[in-house]
Amino acid sequence: MITLTLSIFQALARSQTPEAKLNWLDMAADRAAKGGSQVLVCPELYLSGYHAGDRLRERSQRHDGGYARQVGDIALMHQIAIAYTYPEYHSSSLYNAVGFVGADGQLIGHHRKNVLNGDYEARHFTADHGIRLFDYAGWRIGMLVGHDIEYPEAARQAALAGAELLIVPAALTAERGFIGDKMVPVRAFENGLYLACANWAGTEDGTAWLGGSRIIAPDGSDEVIAGGREEIVTAVLQKPRIAAAREAQPYLARCGSLNAD
Repeated sequence: MITLTLSIFQALARSQTPEAKLNWLDMAADRAAKGGSQVLVCPELYLSGYHAGDRLRERSQRHDGGYARQVGDIALMHQIAIAYTYPEYHSSSLYNAVGFVGADGQLIGHHRKNVLNGDYEARHFTADHGIRLFDYAGWRIGMLVGHDIEYPEAARQAALAGAELLIVPAALTAERGFIGDKMVPVRAFENGLYLACANWAGTEDGTAWLGGSRIIAPDGSDEVIAGGREEIVTAVLQKPRIAAAREAQPYLARCGSLNAD
């Protein structure tokens, strides 16, 4: 498939249960699908809430547990793929994770956050390593979580493995606007790929979230940017723009020649 229509659900931060968050996701998926979207992306730790703290463990699930089934049901009902985020419980550890279910409701992609951000995340989560790509609707897709995208090696690893689209659920606070406005677009530009960065909006437990979710083209330009409220933003991704960007700026082709003496 040459084109892929993708939406970001920039959710308003709410101190609610996972069940309530699933209801909001159901409504967002319905709206996005009716608008023609094939993929919907949520912000970081959507189902638990980023600031769930000691509730993270009780709100955690196995990667193939209840969340995967419930989000899969929503995806199947509305015929839209969903990248959802949650605390994953595995072997007594918690991971900050993102899963991807297709429009058939089946889990086909998964990633655990590689680089934890600050004491809060280090206190609650275990870091993973590696990036695992998957195929959907004819596109090669990679996923990162939040702080992962701030390290150029992660996006470059995905691009060298063939990624055409990077999905990045994030939790950027208002004072970290530089990351969303400058650093994230550079990751798309230097790798010649599409990048969808989904963030929170509003204020929760004294934290003001940045909003500003965006879909970035392979040349580093913004396809669409959300404001500071809850909203769904959508863009149509086009494969020919990837080849054109990589031909104009052949960073990937040349990066292998950079060797230390």
